[in-house]
Amino acid sequence: MPAPVTLPCLSWGDPASPRHALLVHGLGSNGALMWRIGTALAGAGWHAVAVDLRGHGTAPRALDYTLEAYAADLVHTLPASNGPWSLVVGHSLGGAAATIASARHPQWARRLILIDPGIHLAERDREIVRASQEESFADSSEATVRAQHPHWHPHDVELKSLSAQQASRWAVEQTSLQNIVWDVRDAATALTVPTHVIGADPHVYSIFTGTLADEVLANPHVSMSVVPGAGHSPHRDKPEATIAQLLEVLS
Repeated sequence: MPAPVTLPCLSWGDPASPRHALLVHGLGSNGALMWRIGTALAGAGWHAVAVDLRGHGTAPRALDYTLEAYAADLVHTLPASNGPWSLVVGHSLGGAAATIASARHPQWARRLILIDPGIHLAERDREIVRASQEESFADSSEATVRAQHPHWHPHDVELKSLSAQQASRWAVEQTSLQNIVWDVRDAATALTVPTHVIGADPHVYSIFTGTLADEVLANPHVSMSVVPGAGHSPHRDKPEATIAQLLEVLS
């Protein structure tokens, strides 16, 4: 794996909790945008830690933005006890990186929850993601984010605006350019820890659906649920339903 960088983090809950969760955001976002999951886990007695991925938030900048590099950074993170993460929650890009990390290092985490993960991006999805990121960088104002997502919580509006201002545009562009083949299906097939996918509603927009989902779900360690009415970011579009599914899996 590539040389890792040390990722900045913020946390929710009691660090002394025996249950430690790592939260990993998606492309163009930041760790703070995982706040809804962090607060829910803290309320359930967990200690949740969210990181800024390389090139995002206040994380170190680098030259390598391959999925393998993102995964190497995640492997480099461990709770204070130096034991495995009790849980890793990864959204989109974060889900792809967590999948690689777990497949390469099965002792890194005991369980994964992947939120509409970027396991494989076909050309259509790549174009949609690219256009969305260009739009975010063109106008990152809170007013524009609020107009695009009027149902989002004010925290999500504020933080999505901030994340676009913090992220390196070059890093986000390179994440697309350096991963011409965006495909971690082999890693998903190799997963040996309990893994649950919280999927977006394909009638709204999902990057994990259809034959791709069927292929990954052939792995007996992987299960899936879908958040009705949610787009690619269920934890922002339908937070209550998303959290309910997450906590049900952990119960």
